[in-house]
Amino acid sequence: MKCIVNISENCNEEVHIFARKRTRLVDEIVNLAESGSKELTGYLESEAYILSLSEIYCFAVENNKTYALTADKKLWIKLRLYQLEEMSDERFIKINQSCIVNINHILKFDVAFSGMLNVKLKNGYTDYVSRRNVKAVKERLGVK
Repeated sequence: MKCIVNISENCNEEVHIFARKRTRLVDEIVNLAESGSKELTGYLESEAYILSLSEIYCFAVENNKTYALTADKKLWIKLRLYQLEEMSDERFIKINQSCIVNINHILKFDVAFSGMLNVKLKNGYTDYVSRRNVKAVKERLGVK
């Protein structure tokens, strides 16, 4: 793919994509351009970290606190899960009442003997998909 970048202080920022068809790469470029600088502040003990949505594997609620899980950190976020769901883009999907995952960081799904669907992320975190959300998750990922 050919990439041309023009830098000028006098122009509005725009992204033009010329492609033969819509692919996952095109969708990722669109997501990145539209999300712009959506950033969150996560806290670990006395330190604050600036997080971009792309580096977040999932948002999970534990003991009435919301956490953002990255590749190697579990950071406390001062927002509620419904607020994060509203501000996140189509990369994120709610899998149960206490977890929203980034579909780009899903490693695999496991189907339990009982029919339960579990999600394993690339950082090792696992959680279940509630029966209420199974259909939406399958549709989003194009699985029947």
